[in-house]
Amino acid sequence: MYVQQFFVEGLASMSYLIGCESRGVAAVIDPDRDVAKYIAAAEERGLRITHIIETHLHADYVSGNTDLAARTGARIYVHAEARAGYPHEPLHEGGTLELGAVRLTVMHTPGHTPESITLLVSDTTRADEPWMALTGDTLFVGEMGRPDLVGAEAARGLAAHMHHSLFDKLLKLDDSVLIYPGHGAGSLCGKSIGSVRATTLGFERKHNPALAPRDLASFIQFAVSDLPEQPGNHQRIKAINRRGPKPLGEIVPRDLTIREAIPLLQRGAVLLDARPKADYVQAHVPGSIHLELNDQFSNRAGFVLPPDTPIVLLLARPEDYAPAVIGLARVGFDDVRGYLAESLEAWEALGLPIASGDIRDIRAIELKALMDADDAQRPVVIDVREPWEYAQGRVPGARLMPLGQLHARLSELNPEQPVAVICATGSRSLSAALVLGQKGFKTIYNVARGMMDWSINRLPVER
Repeated sequence: MYVQQFFVEGLASMSYLIGCESRGVAAVIDPDRDVAKYIAAAEERGLRITHIIETHLHADYVSGNTDLAARTGARIYVHAEARAGYPHEPLHEGGTLELGAVRLTVMHTPGHTPESITLLVSDTTRADEPWMALTGDTLFVGEMGRPDLVGAEAARGLAAHMHHSLFDKLLKLDDSVLIYPGHGAGSLCGKSIGSVRATTLGFERKHNPALAPRDLASFIQFAVSDLPEQPGNHQRIKAINRRGPKPLGEIVPRDLTIREAIPLLQRGAVLLDARPKADYVQAHVPGSIHLELNDQFSNRAGFVLPPDTPIVLLLARPEDYAPAVIGLARVGFDDVRGYLAESLEAWEALGLPIASGDIRDIRAIELKALMDADDAQRPVVIDVREPWEYAQGRVPGARLMPLGQLHARLSELNPEQPVAVICATGSRSLSAALVLGQKGFKTIYNVARGMMDWSINRLPVER
């Protein structure tokens, strides 16, 4: 039996290759859109991918299932409750899939979503009983899956299902069972997932706050309280995963001249500048969106880019094209028309506008000084955290605009007035600041270390 875990930084998603080496067959569980890595890993172990299994319809990343199926001929399996619109084999409670000596048994564990499953893995050369559970987004290290991504109105009902899935199903397994979840630390699919990427059921039983004994009403209240912001673009991502993503196929770089790119931009394409921040500050095209190609690229794209918009890339180097395309595809942005192959010097030589400067990162002390100034430079402070975070303590006078609502509420702000954006640590606020910059706001401050820095400096807090 062979097991390999794959981790995507930023999204903190985990997928798996499980195979029987004696029979040369394997399954991929919860593939992301970089499907070449699964094919390469399988070939290296002499395995043929025959099964593609989804533990649920994901809300934070687009699946690579249809692409992987097109390349390998493998069948896709998903629980019947998913109502998936692409060719697939429906899974049901107690069903089994055989991969040579490896047996995968389906345990229906709704709670994060109605169709969520856990796969119980048995190596039948040793024993029929499972020694490993792929829990998807039901049980994490130190946490459980949040119940609100299907919709806030369904959250309490799903939380009740989660209680049954955890206490009446998963916790009936032996403490020695290894737990391999669908996400690690940094994912928005749980409140505070641990950084270790696997655990045991016994350890979680003792130390996971979600598994503490509670009656049903108390558990539901725990499950729906203090949730982090929802993943950017999550409803659209879930819809894509339900109907079936369009396969990416082979990624071939498409270089565009400036004269080829301009008509695309004039017809509404976004110029996405993925260069390092220092390069962007030195010179950039006015109105372009800056998202540095790093671990947070996919996460921020979901919050910043408008849906279903063609994209032209501006890259630091041509070899960044494939990583950028995959990073965008992971969160549902597939319409990349190519990358600008000519320099900004050539852009300027054609008489086209160039800007410099950037959103200014400031510390909490600097924000306090700006707020104390009695002039036109005093900024409006926008807090882009979730309401429960805002209620626990905020900068005096800060206006609550959760990041997921910002696009819809831009008309409430004056682009001519300075704006300072704050969150918990500076990550969400940077995404919000990028939105404001692209929309033409003149003066934008990002509080780089957020409320954490505000608290460390013992600055006044309003509740």
